[in-house]
Amino acid sequence: MSSSSPLCQDLPLQLSSFVDTFIDFSFSGLFFQNPNPNPKIQTQYPSPSRLVALGDLHGDLPKAKQALTLAGLINNSGQWTGGSTTLVQVGDILDRGGDEIKLLYFLHKLKQDSAKSGGSVQTLIGNHEVMNIESDFRFITPSALQEFTVWANWFQIGISMKNLCLGLERQKDLFVGIPKWFPGIRAEFQEGIRARVAALRPNGPISGRFLADNPTVLIVGDSVFVHGGLLQHHVVYGLDRINEEVKDWIKGLRGKLSPGFVRGRDAVVWLRTFSQESEKNCDCSMLEHVLATIPGAKRMIMGHTIQESGINGACENRAIRIDVGLSKGCGNGLPEVLEINGNSEGMRILTSNPLYQRRRFELEKNEGGKEGMALLLSEKGLKQVEVKA
Repeated sequence: MSSSSPLCQDLPLQLSSFVDTFIDFSFSGLFFQNPNPNPKIQTQYPSPSRLVALGDLHGDLPKAKQALTLAGLINNSGQWTGGSTTLVQVGDILDRGGDEIKLLYFLHKLKQDSAKSGGSVQTLIGNHEVMNIESDFRFITPSALQEFTVWANWFQIGISMKNLCLGLERQKDLFVGIPKWFPGIRAEFQEGIRARVAALRPNGPISGRFLADNPTVLIVGDSVFVHGGLLQHHVVYGLDRINEEVKDWIKGLRGKLSPGFVRGRDAVVWLRTFSQESEKNCDCSMLEHVLATIPGAKRMIMGHTIQESGINGACENRAIRIDVGLSKGCGNGLPEVLEINGNSEGMRILTSNPLYQRRRFELEKNEGGKEGMALLLSEKGLKQVEVKA
């Protein structure tokens, strides 16, 4: 097509949108709408009639679909069937698996489709998102690098197509500012590393599109969602402020270094104070104090720390831990989700793994009494419902 053709001169924006759609479909097999970006992240939402919480996914699209199917949120074709349900996924979509970008695409599609039915899909920022935006690639896999290489090739094709049109602003090369060679990296992985840095750096095409608008902390009804955990000084700093500053950093507006509250062992995405599997290692007094500083909050729901006994609660269910190590690259746990219908009285676990229940009983026996996770099996605890995934 000539750069001076009437189509290019008269329809530059439509052409750009067509190219984006073409590249998206060629890479992911999915079609997307392109709504206006939300200028501000919403931190708090009212209680929905049904709320589902899903733990860490770590680049495993098939296992993610199994969990979503178990929850009744998608059908066998991957289409949203959850109606007005709100889904909260607590971060760590990246690393350890080979379907990272496809998983981001898939969740993005569910966000759009759920909204049409009055539902909502929320994905949080986890420590592995922070690490990758900072080009900390300790937990990547060869298959993931191959996925990023394929994506980058398609993205570059899209840039070339747009640059044929004089009516469009000239697109920058994807790899501007990125070294052509990374010392210490094997030759066969160099291309994938370059593509990953380009995609996920602050204001990168993947980070800016799929991660920047994700909250770091989310309140839905009386439940507080965060990947690692919250301490009192985080609440004092301001939950809205945390979300906006992380968004600005991912958008490339705050330099390369991440905000301090997402770095270090006490960071909101790294904290394990309330997620150690044994209740005796969970600081219930501190948790109660933190929740008391958040109006209306009754519980904190977290991922980050794998729970070998499955989803469980501590501190009289004020701490709910939902990372079951689902990904094949991180435990290969069987699907489990937390469901809250209406209020906390309707809180239960949907599981495909009856072995989790056995492990909970074993832990209760080992710890000498019905405390911690044993509360999930008591009359006042969470019910466990076995569902086919």
